[in-house]
Amino acid sequence: MSQPPASNSPVLVTGASGYIATWIVKYLLEAGHTVHATVRDPSKARSVAHLLKAVEGTPGTLKLFKADLLDEGSFDEAMQGCELVMHTASPFVLDGFKDAHEALVRPAVEGTRNVLNAVNRTPSVRRVVLTSSVASILGDNRDMERVPAGIFTESDWNTTSSVHHNPYQFSKVAAEREAWKLCEAQSRWDLVTINPSMVMGPALTSSSQSASIGTLIQMGDGTLRTGVPRLVMGVVDVREVARAHLLAGFTPEATGRHILSTCELSMLEIGRILREHYGKAYPFPRMEAPKALVWLFGPLLGPVTRKFISRNIGYPLRFDHSRSIALGVQYRPIEQTLVEHFQQLIDDGLLKRKKKRA
Repeated sequence: MSQPPASNSPVLVTGASGYIATWIVKYLLEAGHTVHATVRDPSKARSVAHLLKAVEGTPGTLKLFKADLLDEGSFDEAMQGCELVMHTASPFVLDGFKDAHEALVRPAVEGTRNVLNAVNRTPSVRRVVLTSSVASILGDNRDMERVPAGIFTESDWNTTSSVHHNPYQFSKVAAEREAWKLCEAQSRWDLVTINPSMVMGPALTSSSQSASIGTLIQMGDGTLRTGVPRLVMGVVDVREVARAHLLAGFTPEATGRHILSTCELSMLEIGRILREHYGKAYPFPRMEAPKALVWLFGPLLGPVTRKFISRNIGYPLRFDHSRSIALGVQYRPIEQTLVEHFQQLIDDGLLKRKKKRA
C-alpha cells in the first residue's frame, strides 16, 4: 500500500463484538474513524451494548451491520467504501462439540474466504489486516525442537495440528493459509496478519470469551491449588493486540506476519505474579504437578488430550516478537496485564471477592 487509507474512509471490523475486536473498534473510534462493525445480530441489545458504549465521548462514528461467516455475500454491504478491512471474526470453541471440522475448521476457512471474496468484489479496499494466532506458527511446544534457532519466528508454520489433534490450532493455520492464497491471487489489496499468543487483559464486556479467562479462574478458585502442569505459554495484553491492528492497517510499509507476545510464562509463574499482588487472599498454585500425574488425570479435568499433554508439558517455548516492535508495538509489563485481568474477574463476580492483604 503506497499510502495509508483516507481518513474519511470507513474501516470495516468483522466480528466486532469479540474480545480483541471491541478494543480495535474503541481505538478506531477514539482516532475519529467511521467504523463499519459486523455482528451476527445488531438487534440483540446484550451483544452490542458494549460497542454502543465504546462510541460514547469519541469523535468517531459507529455503524452496525449484520453478517455471518458462512453467509456468502453478507459482508458486501458493510464493506462498501472501505479502504481497510480488519477481519477478526473466527469461531472460538475449545470443547463441547462433536464435529471439529463443522464447529471450527469450516467456519474459520469458509468465513475467511467469504470475507476476502467480498474484498475482491469491493474496488475501494486496499489492505486487509487478519487476526491470526501463534497457532499458525506452531501446534505444540515440542515443535520448537525442529526450529533451528530455538525460537519461533514469522517464517515458521504449524504443520503438526489436524482436525483430530489441536483442532482449534488447525482452524487458525488453515484460515491464514487460505487468506494468503487469496491475497497472492490478485494485486489490488495487500494482507498483513497479527499472530498473538495467549491473549489476556481486561475486556470491554463481561460476556467476552477467551481461554485466558478459564485459566485465571482456575488460578483463583482453588482448582489448581495442588499444582499446575509445567506448561509454558506466550502471553500478550489484548490492548497491545488491538493497537497492533491499527499499526498494521495504517502503516504503509507494514507487510507480512507479526508475532504478538510480551513474554513466555509458565502457569506457576502466572500464579506467582498474582500471589505477589493478592497475597494469601486466593489459593494460587505454589508447585508444579509431575507430568505423569497430569498425563493420568488431565483428560478427566477438562478438554485436553494425552497427546497434547505429551507434546506440551515440560517443553520450553520462545517467540521472537521483534517484527511487532519494528511495527511500533509497545509492550506493557505483563504483571499489569495479569493483575488487571484477574481484578476484572473479581469485579464481574466470576471469582469470589476476598479481602486483599494489607
